[in-house]
Amino acid sequence: MFESLSERLDTAFKNLKGQGRITELNIASTIKDIRRALIDADVNYKIAKEFTDSIKEKTVGEKVLNAISPGQLMVKIVKDELTELMGGSESELDVTGNPAIILIAGLQGSGKTTFSGKLANYLKTKKGKSPLLVAADIYRPAAIDQLKILGEQVNVDVYNEPENKDVVSIVQNAIKEAKSKNKNVIIIDTAGRLAVDEVMMNEVANIKNAVHPQEILFVVDSMTGQDAVNTAAAFNERLDFTGVVLTKLDGDTRGGAAISIKYTVNKPIKFVSSGEKLDTLDVFYPERMAQRILGMGDIVSLVEKAQEQYDEVQAAKMEKRIRKNQFDFEDFKTQIQQIKKMGNLKDLMGMIPGVGKQIKDIDINDDAFKGIEAMINSMTLEERRNPEIINPARKQRIAKGSGKDIADLNQFIKQFEQMKDMMKMMNKMPMGRMAGFGKR
Repeated sequence: MFESLSERLDTAFKNLKGQGRITELNIASTIKDIRRALIDADVNYKIAKEFTDSIKEKTVGEKVLNAISPGQLMVKIVKDELTELMGGSESELDVTGNPAIILIAGLQGSGKTTFSGKLANYLKTKKGKSPLLVAADIYRPAAIDQLKILGEQVNVDVYNEPENKDVVSIVQNAIKEAKSKNKNVIIIDTAGRLAVDEVMMNEVANIKNAVHPQEILFVVDSMTGQDAVNTAAAFNERLDFTGVVLTKLDGDTRGGAAISIKYTVNKPIKFVSSGEKLDTLDVFYPERMAQRILGMGDIVSLVEKAQEQYDEVQAAKMEKRIRKNQFDFEDFKTQIQQIKKMGNLKDLMGMIPGVGKQIKDIDINDDAFKGIEAMINSMTLEERRNPEIINPARKQRIAKGSGKDIADLNQFIKQFEQMKDMMKMMNKMPMGRMAGFGKR
C-alpha cells in the first residue's frame, strides 16, 4: 500500500540530509520532489500545490532542535500536514436511533456489497450490535445472492423481496422487520452503475428522503485514484453523504484518493477495507495512515490487531510453558494460527517502524507459513510435544508427509531449537508477559 509514494517521499527528504538549518535554498528541491510525488500518486495538482506551499511556509527558517536533523523535522511537518489533509482525527460511525439506519452508496464494482457484509460483521463483533442487512439492488439478482452468502458467513439476517421492484417500499418493510425482530442497526446495500447517472442518483435520494438515515456512506474503489475523487464529488452534491469508505487498499493503489478525498468533499473517511475476508475492515485513522505513507510504521494498529486475537488464558499458559522451557511444536503451531488471523502478512510487517522500506521489493505470500504447518501437521502428537524423540527414521516420514526435503526439515528443527535457546536465555532476565500482547 502506497509503496511508490512512500519511496518518492523518502527520496525527497534525503535532499536535506546533513544540513544544519532549513532555508529557502535547500528546501526548494525537496518541496518540488514532494509535489511531484503527490501528483504521481494521482493527487490533484491544486491540492498538491496548496499542500506543499503550506509545508514551505511552516519549514522555512525553522531552527533545528537538538539532535534533530532538517530531514527529520521535515518528515514531522509533512506527517502533520498529511494528517490534517486526510481529516485530522478519526470520525466515529453514528449508530444512534432504534434502529440506526446506514445507507451504502457507490458505483457498481466499488465493493459496496462486500463492505456491507464487513460492516455488519464489525458492528456485531466489535460494537455489540444486532444488524440487519437489506438487499436494495433490484436490478442484479447476483448482488442479492452475494449479500445472502455474506450474511450467512457472519451470521446476520438479510432482508430481501426479489419480486418487489419498488426499492423504497423494500427499505420501509425492512425497517418494520428490524423493529419486530429487535434489530438495532439496518445496513442498506443499494444498486450501483458503471458510471454516475440520474436513475441511480434518484433512487438513492428517494431512499434517503423516505427513511432519513443516520449515516450515508459513499464506497469508493481507491485504485481508481482521481476518478474516485471526482465521483465522490458528484455523489456528495446530490446525497450530502456523511462519510467515505475506501476499498481495495491492498491493491496497487497510488494513494491519491485517500489523500485528496477529504479535501475535495469535506467529508471524513470513516473506514478502509482490503481483501475479501470479512474481518478486514479498519476504522480510518488519518495520523496512522500518514505515518505509514511516510514509512514510520503503525505500531498502535499492529498491537490492536494482536489484541483482537489475544486469548489471555491461553497466553498465561504459553508464558508458563516458556518459563519452564516446555515450548513445543504444538505451541508453535498455535502461535502461527494467531498471527494468520491478524491479516495480510506483508501489511502487518509494514506496520513495524523501519520495516516497510526493507520489505518493499520482497514478495511475502500469505501462504508463507504453509510449509512449516505442513511439517508440523506431519508429526504425531507425541513428536510435536516431545521434539527430542524425532530421530532420522521419523524425519524421513515427516519430510515425505509434508512434501519437503530432509534438508528443509532439518533447517526448520534447527531454527526451532535456536528459538527455544533464545527463550531460555530470556527466562533468566526479569520480564513481563512474553506471550502475546497483554491486556491489563
